[in-house]
Amino acid sequence: MSAKNLNWIAIGTMWALFGMISFVTNIAAPLGNIWSSQYEWAGMAGNLMNFAAYLFMGVPAGAMLVRFGYKRTLLMALGVGALGMGTQLLSGYAGADTEVMQVAGKAVCLNLIIYLLGALICGFCVCMLNTCVNPMTNLLGGGGNRGYQLIQAGGIINSLSGAAAPLAAGALIGTLTERTTISEVAPICLVALGIFVVALVIISFIRIDEPQGNLADEHFEHSPLHFSHFRLGIIAIFCSVGIEVGIPGELNAWISHMAGQDGSVMEGSAQVAGTMASIYWIIMMVGRLAATVLSGRFSPRAQLSTASIVAIVLLTAALCTEQVTWSIGQVQLPLSCIFIVLCGLCTAILWAAVFNLATEGLGKYTAQASGIFMTMVVGGGIIPMVQDSVLRPWLGYLESYLLIIALFVYILYYSIRGSRIIQHTDD
Repeated sequence: MSAKNLNWIAIGTMWALFGMISFVTNIAAPLGNIWSSQYEWAGMAGNLMNFAAYLFMGVPAGAMLVRFGYKRTLLMALGVGALGMGTQLLSGYAGADTEVMQVAGKAVCLNLIIYLLGALICGFCVCMLNTCVNPMTNLLGGGGNRGYQLIQAGGIINSLSGAAAPLAAGALIGTLTERTTISEVAPICLVALGIFVVALVIISFIRIDEPQGNLADEHFEHSPLHFSHFRLGIIAIFCSVGIEVGIPGELNAWISHMAGQDGSVMEGSAQVAGTMASIYWIIMMVGRLAATVLSGRFSPRAQLSTASIVAIVLLTAALCTEQVTWSIGQVQLPLSCIFIVLCGLCTAILWAAVFNLATEGLGKYTAQASGIFMTMVVGGGIIPMVQDSVLRPWLGYLESYLLIIALFVYILYYSIRGSRIIQHTDD
């Protein structure tokens, strides 16, 4: 097989991994819904474990790239991912009869602990993949415009996979009951496990030249935190990842537990919830395509401020339209759900725009800044947990989106004022 063909196999594998990053991340919310039917506090616990891994793994993942290189780090990430998905799958078959502790007056069984451990392991995997996949895809494309195009293609696959995860889980679960277990979504876990294994085998046989670049001899007068637009930017990235995950995650939980006139969970509610969450991710993909087209005419600052304002308007409209309902099959949904789903157009540009603005002008500090950015992805676990476990029991599902509005207000501030460069570096 020619080097050119081998290169395209590697590129295709990278695209598959772009999808796996989103799939593994987005499966956490519907899997959490399964556990929330048994433990009210556990709905976002798996999601929290998944994103908490970034806090501990972000900087080490960067160090692994320096010590082991991209290929070996990627292979280790794939092995960790297979272990994580296998562990989550195991929770559907083992430990249900073994009590290990009491939380909120209710016995917690070993199977939940196994699931949370699997979610944490998957979080380590996704953090490592995120550290590797973007630069490696660029390397395989030869950099420049070609490399950028390949990364953009990977982003589209990332969105499609993000849409597929809740849709598939909802279809398999159907209606959520206290008897629902992870075993009912075993096909999803097995497919993910298989992709990890196949990707590991393919990557192990592909020759990938490591990117060159040694900063060991550089003198660093400061850390990236010396720059105010970066300091405020890492707060913005913490908020933006939390927003991106929290919006569909809480929507999925809300619809999954939506009760009918007799007070019981509506028939097929979990499937409808998965469909609505999938539509959010599809709309987000459309937003990414639109942002790419418009990037030549509108700056990241303009796009970010506009997206923040539109999202605030949409979520405010959602708060005002809960009493207006419409139907999907036998499920009655508030009009609010439509406004929440449309926020996918706004969240589409958050990561890229904030990253661009926060690292602008950092020069030689950019690599260090990237490691710090990766740790702040933990916001995707903390913010949805606060929204679901703190605000939702106190205010309600819809009213918990007041937190998301507040976070968009901060991002609007960052886009207008906080992202302006005050300190400069010549390197």
